[in-house]
Amino acid sequence: MKNSSNQPFDAIIIGGSYSGLSAAMALGRSLRKVLILDSGNPCNAQTPFSHNFITQDGKKPAEISKTALEQALKYETVTFLQQKATEAKKTDFGFEIKTETEIFSSKKIILATGIRDLFPDIKGFKECWGISVIHCPYCHGYEFRNQKTAILANGEKGFHLAGLVRNLSQDLMLLTNGKAEFPEEQISDLKKKNISIVEEKITEIVHREGNLSEIIFADGTSLPMNVLYAPPAFEQHSDIAAQLNCEYTETGHIKTDSFQKTSVDGVFACGDNSSPMRSIAHSVYTGSVSGSMLNLQLVQENF
Repeated sequence: MKNSSNQPFDAIIIGGSYSGLSAAMALGRSLRKVLILDSGNPCNAQTPFSHNFITQDGKKPAEISKTALEQALKYETVTFLQQKATEAKKTDFGFEIKTETEIFSSKKIILATGIRDLFPDIKGFKECWGISVIHCPYCHGYEFRNQKTAILANGEKGFHLAGLVRNLSQDLMLLTNGKAEFPEEQISDLKKKNISIVEEKITEIVHREGNLSEIIFADGTSLPMNVLYAPPAFEQHSDIAAQLNCEYTETGHIKTDSFQKTSVDGVFACGDNSSPMRSIAHSVYTGSVSGSMLNLQLVQENF
């Protein structure tokens, strides 16, 4: 294993997607020596188009990432390596990060590691994810406006989504994939809005190249459908935050304050790993904040 720890960085950013690159730009513009480590497995790899991000609306996510990387690397103090961070520990200097081939050290750390979606055991779900099975009405809903729409969710989450999505389509139903868990008041409200509830288990999503056409249930019945909203469970894409003993929220996100600081001094987190707001615009914002606040912390320690 090559040891590169004799060349310390001001900051190592683990994760080179939207939030990580945004943080790198903020630090690069302050002449901070930055290393970006990225495994090359973005959460939205299958999503064909990105929306609701001003100046970039309708572009492919990979195209946005490519441009962001090119712009971040124009700053001479920023370095990018496609290597996966595997281990992290606190040191007298700051932090030490290991990849499969090298060891790097830095004063500070930014975790821009993202999350990994955990899909339900439904045939066709994974193939449609990000294309016609979507998680966010703000990111993708406009493109499916006024079409046959279903929501795969239960309880408070399902009711909340129903309110958001009904503004985009009146042809709407809730699929709970099991016994419905709504209080009577919510059931009454859903009925008033002509939103039906289907409790039958889903066995398959019929599609062509990710474009949904039909939902099949365990009892053999089916429904024609154009789009399915489905907020899946998730896990952290990396265990580096856990290795550093960062605190987590009840929802499983890395806990941060309004300046993107984690519970561990010198460690910041940004993007999907630390917020339920899953959008490129929000990731870019939190990345910029984390980079700026890390730079401020270095200034306060040395000025």
